[in-house]
Amino acid sequence: MFPNSPGLGLSPQPYSQQQCRNLLTKLPVGLPPELLNPEQLLQAHINLQKNANHSRMLVNGNVLSVPPVTSPPWSYGNHNPLSSPGFSFQNRKLPFLLRQILHFESLRRRSDERNVPYDVKRQRFHSPQQNTLIHQAVPLRDDHRFSFPGSLAFPLLQTPTTQNLNGRNSSGDSWLFDHVNTTLPVAKDKLSQQILDLFQACQQQVCDLQKKDICRAELQREIQQMFPQSRLYLVGSSLNGFGSRSSDADLCLVLKDEPMNQKTEARHILGLLQKHFHNRLSYIERPQLIRAKVPIVKFRDKVSGVEFDLNVNNVVGIRNTFLLRTYAHLENRIQPLVLVVKKWASYNGINDASRGTLSSYTLVLMVLHYLQTLPEPILPSLQKNYPECFNPTMQLHLVHQAPRNIPQYFSKNETSLGDLLVGFFKYFAVEFDWKKSIISVRESKAIPRTDGLEWRNKFICVEEPFDRTTLQELFRKQKFDTIKAEFLKGWVRLRDNKDLNSVMPLRGMLKNQ
Repeated sequence: MFPNSPGLGLSPQPYSQQQCRNLLTKLPVGLPPELLNPEQLLQAHINLQKNANHSRMLVNGNVLSVPPVTSPPWSYGNHNPLSSPGFSFQNRKLPFLLRQILHFESLRRRSDERNVPYDVKRQRFHSPQQNTLIHQAVPLRDDHRFSFPGSLAFPLLQTPTTQNLNGRNSSGDSWLFDHVNTTLPVAKDKLSQQILDLFQACQQQVCDLQKKDICRAELQREIQQMFPQSRLYLVGSSLNGFGSRSSDADLCLVLKDEPMNQKTEARHILGLLQKHFHNRLSYIERPQLIRAKVPIVKFRDKVSGVEFDLNVNNVVGIRNTFLLRTYAHLENRIQPLVLVVKKWASYNGINDASRGTLSSYTLVLMVLHYLQTLPEPILPSLQKNYPECFNPTMQLHLVHQAPRNIPQYFSKNETSLGDLLVGFFKYFAVEFDWKKSIISVRESKAIPRTDGLEWRNKFICVEEPFDRTTLQELFRKQKFDTIKAEFLKGWVRLRDNKDLNSVMPLRGMLKNQ
């Protein structure tokens, strides 16, 4: 047996790039190596070995068998034939040399791609099954690009990358992963301690955020092949400070700085992306187009295991993310209180907007509104106190800087977490006038309903802080009665028992984390 042969359990000696090119010249012209059948590859392999006299790879003229290659775990990148769904070395059992040849060919192609004019690259963008024209559904005109001035786009996308999570790149923004040094409140009673225990067990960790941002960066590079001026933002609970370890991730794809028709234009673009994700991205699982008021594409990232919701040009979500992020770190009782309310609502079946109940965003605004309306407020209105930091016309690449300019807020209200939770349930169960009032965080108070069509025939009215439209639309009285009954039940049980286990299975939740 020859030294370094596969039979000894050692990898064969690597072949040079020149030797691999010699083999490629013997393959059929114009046909990529990964599309050849095993017989063609095997014959080319034998021809190269005869010419190079690599006797150590042959025994009596027969190619030595090579054990099948185990498929690698999911990783980002979609142009490697090793991970192509239609080409499996585990099934074909091709020799090591051929795998190396295809690897060199893949590198050569990528090198060639860098030298191809940009317009030609875009013309090549197509799915394996059909040709696709360059998508120009929403081009950015020269006079409407002030939000993305050349390469000076949103800083999240411009800072040097950092290596983490097994060598994959994240965006590298130090501010994104900064741990805000907020001391948790001291718990002086059982219920307050239970709230803190749940918060500490379930709150999102830096590593969770990194996983989401790495996928965002990978998707942005892919989407920019279709829409070169686009930017992909991580928004929602993942970034606003109210996320848990099990939270899904929300993404906002910005294509232009002007409003987009969500029923037509946005749906069309999301349909293109859904097909592209399904046909081209092996690390994306189950991409599904959801035709909601704000349409989204739902999918799962196989690498991180995170579920994502992607929308197009819903830019108010970017502004809201940083408004809520500022509130989250303004007072140390906010985050624990919001997280326990979200867990309670989810457990009791009233935290699903798609089924006619409350969205997580609505629940956050309800908690903030309650804390703003106490006799001694715990929170102010940031939009009223710092209008320059939360200007709805501020360019998107500057929005993330606003929270840095807001000092920590100190309230004279020292109510415990437990008592605040009981008061929250009581406020919305028996005190808040749902028929006549609108929840407004912008005004830090309940504002009266008007006769406008925007607020008519709705049982729950929550104002969107920036565009002042209806955030929560609840038309079915049965759903409203269910929600209100849960608030009433939560208030009575916590008032009487002062135990979080009376409204949710705390022990089970802590055990599952």
